[in-house]
Amino acid sequence: MGEYRLGEIEMKFAEIIWNMEPVQSGALAKEAEKELGWKKSTTYTVLKRLCERGIFQNDRGTVTSCLTRREFQARQSEDFVEETFDGSLPNFVAAFVSRKKLSEEEIMELKKIIEEN
Repeated sequence: MGEYRLGEIEMKFAEIIWNMEPVQSGALAKEAEKELGWKKSTTYTVLKRLCERGIFQNDRGTVTSCLTRREFQARQSEDFVEETFDGSLPNFVAAFVSRKKLSEEEIMELKKIIEEN
């Protein structure tokens, strides 16, 4: 599953990129220093790792996403359901609602999503 699993700090960095893109790598390094306290080398190391995983790309110093935030979240969710519930969405939902009662609004929203897909 590791491809779409990010640690807390990596996720904060990814959020910075999604919020700023397209962004020059130098400006990204300055923002990471300000927001995360990172040195330029740390920024470039983590950026390279996320690019290798296919989440972002750095084309001649311009950083953009290969996956939107929503696409990334969808893939994370798919990986989680596959790994934890043998790919069974009904088993995931059953486990989720066994601990948290859904509101009528949430139930209607889920029904709408299912009907549209």
